[in-house]
Amino acid sequence: MSARRIAAIARRIAQQFRRDRRSLALLIVAPIAVLALLGYVIRDEKPINTRLGIVSLGGPADAPIQAALNAAATQAGVPVVDVGTDAASGRAAVQAGRADVVIVLPANLASGVATVQLITLGEAPADDGARLQIVAGLIERAATQGPRLTIEHETIYGSASADILDTFAPALIGFFGFFFVFVLTGISFLRERTGGTLERLLATPVRRSEIVVGYSAGFGFFATVQVALILLFALGSLSVPRIGPVGSFEVGLGIANAGSPLLAFVVIFLTAIGAVNLAIFLSTFARTELQILEFIPIVIVPQALLGGVFWSVDSLPDPVQAVARLLPMTHAIDGLRAVLLRGAGMSDGTLQIDIAFLAGVAILFVVLAGATIRREIA
Repeated sequence: MSARRIAAIARRIAQQFRRDRRSLALLIVAPIAVLALLGYVIRDEKPINTRLGIVSLGGPADAPIQAALNAAATQAGVPVVDVGTDAASGRAAVQAGRADVVIVLPANLASGVATVQLITLGEAPADDGARLQIVAGLIERAATQGPRLTIEHETIYGSASADILDTFAPALIGFFGFFFVFVLTGISFLRERTGGTLERLLATPVRRSEIVVGYSAGFGFFATVQVALILLFALGSLSVPRIGPVGSFEVGLGIANAGSPLLAFVVIFLTAIGAVNLAIFLSTFARTELQILEFIPIVIVPQALLGGVFWSVDSLPDPVQAVARLLPMTHAIDGLRAVLLRGAGMSDGTLQIDIAFLAGVAILFVVLAGATIRREIA
C-alpha cells in the first residue's frame, strides 16, 4: 500500500467537504443542535401530572385506608378528585380525562390480604408507568398498619398485559411511514433536478403548480404502496407451516388494534403525502444526495424527540411543547393512537383535528415547493 496515494485520496475528500460549505455546516451544527435539544428536553422535562381518584367498595370498613391514602396523597402533592362510588364511575372518570389513575379498594379489605385495582387510560405507556409508580408508593405508605395489599392494573384502552410493541405500535408506524417516504422522495426528486428533467419541464407550457402536483402524485403512489405494506406487516400476522428443515414461523407483527385499519391507513397516508411534499420542498435546497441525508437530523430527529415517540408531549417543557403541537409527527401519532388504541371513528373530534392538520401540512408544502422551484429557476 502506498501512503502517498492514500493521503491523496483523503486530501481530495477533505477538499470536497471544504468546497461544500453547506455539508460542512450541517456536519458541525446538526449534531450539536440535536444534542442540545435532547439535553434540554430531558433536563427540563415536567413532572407527570397525576390526578388520583379513590373508589371504596367496602363502605365504612375502608375508611381508615382511604383516609391514609388521602393523607399520603396530600403529603406527596397529588390531587385527589371525586370519581364516584363504584368501579364503573371510576373508569368513566379516567376515560373522560377527569382522573389519571383510579384506585378501587375492594370490599374484603378487612381480611388479611386484598387486591387493589388501579385503572389508567392505557394510551401512553410511559405516562402510565410513571403514574403507577407514584400511586404504588402512596399505597405502600398508606398500608403500613393495615392489611397486605397486592396491585392489579387495568387499562381503559388496550390491555394492561399488552407487550411494549403493542403500546408503541402507533408511534413506530407513524415514524417509519414518515421517515422512509421522506428519504425516498428527497433523493428521487433531486435526481430529477440534477438530471435536467425538471428544467426541461419548466421550459414547456406546463405550469409549475402542475409540475409540483404531478410529482407529488407520482411519488405519492409509491408512498401509498410503502405505507400500506408497513401497516399490513404491523397489524397482520400469517403463520407459515414447517417446510422441510425450516421450522414454522410468523410473518407480520400481529399488533392488536381496536379501530378500523382503513382509518389508520388514512392517517398514515396523509402523513406520508406530507412527507412527500416536504421532501420535494427541501430537495430544492440540496445539490447532492448527501445533503438530502443531512436534512434527517434537522427535520426527522426533532420530530421523533418531540412528537410523542419516546415520551408524551404533555411532559415536555412548555416552549418545546408549543413547537411539538405544530409538528406533523405529533398529529400522526395522536391520530394513530386514537384509531388503534381507542377505536376512534370519524365522529371523534380529536381525530378530525389530527386528520385536518395532516391534510393542511400536505397542501402547505405543495404551495411552498411550487414557490421554491420558481425562485430556483428564476
